[in-house]
Amino acid sequence: AELGLPASELTLEQSQAAAAVGQIELARAYAEALAAHGLRAAQVLVTLEDSADRRRYLNSRATLEQLLKLGVVPIVNENDTVATDEIRYGDNDRMAAQVAVTAGADQLILLSDVDGFYSANPAQDPDARRFEVIEAITPEIEAMAGDAGSGLSKGGMKTKLMAAKTATAGGCDMAITQGGVLHPVRALEEGAAATWFLAQGDPQQKRKAWIAAMKPKGRITVDAGAAGALAKGSSLLPAGVAQVSGRFGRGDPVEVADETGRVLGQGLTRYDAGDADRIKHLRSDQIEDVLGYPARGPLIHRDDMAI
Repeated sequence: AELGLPASELTLEQSQAAAAVGQIELARAYAEALAAHGLRAAQVLVTLEDSADRRRYLNSRATLEQLLKLGVVPIVNENDTVATDEIRYGDNDRMAAQVAVTAGADQLILLSDVDGFYSANPAQDPDARRFEVIEAITPEIEAMAGDAGSGLSKGGMKTKLMAAKTATAGGCDMAITQGGVLHPVRALEEGAAATWFLAQGDPQQKRKAWIAAMKPKGRITVDAGAAGALAKGSSLLPAGVAQVSGRFGRGDPVEVADETGRVLGQGLTRYDAGDADRIKHLRSDQIEDVLGYPARGPLIHRDDMAI
């Protein structure tokens, strides 16, 4: 509307131009609304490649973690100005599910123009019934989903089911509820109509299972002190590293072994092989003198490690 473009049938270039204008307006609206409650907003723009590439995935996760620690509300949107049909999420529902899994969220709420998932389109079938809880997305459930209902919508129940598959597989419960009411999240807390898709396990367990299943690209050998600390749930610090082997980049999976060669687990490293080798045995406050930039925290964070 700001650019005087039609509401549908835009070319990719027109959509990207509209997004470039719209992102500013959206960010401003969120900043003003949250400021009234003493909160600060941040804008985070992502593409599908950001979750497919482990390094970008780690960067996204670290940014979200830092913003939340600082009490900032991250407003995440697809970077439509650079995304193409080949790499775009395609709809906000699926993007939301991916971001929820990336952030390790317990719950994802999709605010919709309907108050849940129905057996048929409730606007067309008076006998359509709403599901309170869906424990598993079966072929029968998938057959009940329809397409997007409005010209501005890029999603629909089909994409919401795709989002539910992503979220629940990552250990995140997902709800579909009515978004066009005052205080919809509060309404959901107070028992408003909704459909809940139940997570298949805990998000942290799912994440660690995903990490454990990766093919390692190197090995980090740790001393006895570090091995004991890892067994108690600590992160791996450079000071406890005895040896680094293999060729790996930041974000790649590596084995963690003790000095006898016994594999203790696997994790995603925050340093590449060269830098990891240069900072072994060092305290965190010594890293900047060696690498020329401040430490990124532990070599492998406990949340990125399956022991």
